[in-house]
Amino acid sequence: MNIRQILQGKRINALYSVSSDQTVLDGLKVMAEKNIGALLVVDNGELTGIFSERDYARKVILKDRHSDDTRIADVMTASVITIGPDQTLEESMVIMSDRHIRHLPVVDKGELIGIISINDIVTAIIRDQKTRIDSLESYISGSPY
Repeated sequence: MNIRQILQGKRINALYSVSSDQTVLDGLKVMAEKNIGALLVVDNGELTGIFSERDYARKVILKDRHSDDTRIADVMTASVITIGPDQTLEESMVIMSDRHIRHLPVVDKGELIGIISINDIVTAIIRDQKTRIDSLESYISGSPY
């Protein structure tokens, strides 16, 4: 299974973003409204960072900053790790595990086309395993798929 298939299987594949000059509070409002754990930071059509709940906890709360006057640019993760749509599920799991990240923007030929989360990967694995189990059960019982 590749990343493109995971994106196609997502119920909602919206790209929620903020610009780096917006406040942390602006970002938190979007994250709360959309029930998501990370936002892409896009400036002039370019992916310039990612802002996550982890960034908020470590770089705002623990540093005694205020959400309403701290800019996203000051706390976002600027060195964004991305993945391509033709890379495999296993490759994404290795990247996320090795880098201790929960979200991976998907870039195809320089264009941002989606984002996958650890939840998307787990859901894809569960769905794939269920399909395999159903197929094996049908094979063993001799009934058609």
